[in-house]
Amino acid sequence: MPPGTRLGCGRRGGKTPPGGDEMHRRTLLPGLAALPLLPRAARAQAWNPDRPIRMLVGFAAGGSTDTTARIVAQAITPALGQQVLVENRTGAGGNVATEAAARAAPDGYTLVMASMGTHAVNQSLYRTLPFHVAKDFSAVSLVALSHGLLVVHPSVPARSVTELVALARARPGGLNAGTGGLGSSQHFAAVLFEHETGVRFTQVHYRGGAPAMADLVSGRVDLIFAPVVESIQQVRAGQVRPLGITRRERAPQLAEVPAITEQVPGFVFTSWLGVFAPAGTPAPAVARLSEAIQAAMRVPSMRDRMAELGYDAVGSTAEEFSTFQQSEITRTAELVRISGATVE
Repeated sequence: MPPGTRLGCGRRGGKTPPGGDEMHRRTLLPGLAALPLLPRAARAQAWNPDRPIRMLVGFAAGGSTDTTARIVAQAITPALGQQVLVENRTGAGGNVATEAAARAAPDGYTLVMASMGTHAVNQSLYRTLPFHVAKDFSAVSLVALSHGLLVVHPSVPARSVTELVALARARPGGLNAGTGGLGSSQHFAAVLFEHETGVRFTQVHYRGGAPAMADLVSGRVDLIFAPVVESIQQVRAGQVRPLGITRRERAPQLAEVPAITEQVPGFVFTSWLGVFAPAGTPAPAVARLSEAIQAAMRVPSMRDRMAELGYDAVGSTAEEFSTFQQSEITRTAELVRISGATVE
């Protein structure tokens, strides 16, 4: 990779675009304003679920993907007239749940809450997969963009990102960075940070973000680039120390925490969560599910709730999400390359 190349989410380079994060959010959805939209009634009226819908999650309860799935499931249940039940199927970097969703009947009654890891990274990270992250799924809606906090155990002497970089340079591999597993947002945020600063951590991979955070609190690891939803309570309780956030700008709910890019110019890392159905799911079902999610993400109280958890609520059409996923598969393939990571 040429020196100075940056691998932020959806953009390269360190300049903040006019309009800040809102403009950045729009650049992540190619064609957001250009795609033709059919009238809602024409898109959504032909499919009415008559039994509960299950939403698979590939990670442990309490992590960011699980938390988001439960919020979304609760929000769209009234609109669909059927309960949306969250089912955790952990293992293999989210691939257990992903494969189960890919093999499920394409009838609208099985969904999967996908992450950047499960439906972009893993296509390049794993040498072989029993499914294709795009071809075997029907995109439904991009739910939210996710930012991370760089948090350290209180015993770590660094009190700023600059001090952490100096400490890590003085002790190559001496600091343990917890992650939610190979291919997780925690993993690749740390990879990108190493790439941008020239430091080296010893990465410790867990089966999900929640157990990684538990070990940070107990002092078994030194730091995590944790999704805000997985770290905000520990920050407020003083159990971990925040050094920076991976957004382009400071988060309104954590205004005292600097953006990492203030001390490492150009460093930005944004992940995402979204909903897919098995490939071949009827278009009316996809449209109805997508419309329910889009409507939920427009509700002010939902947007506020998502912001409290460190998310930018999105809600997109299926077409927009499909286009976005394709760009993310390309971007994350480069992250996998610079990490050198592979999984059999």
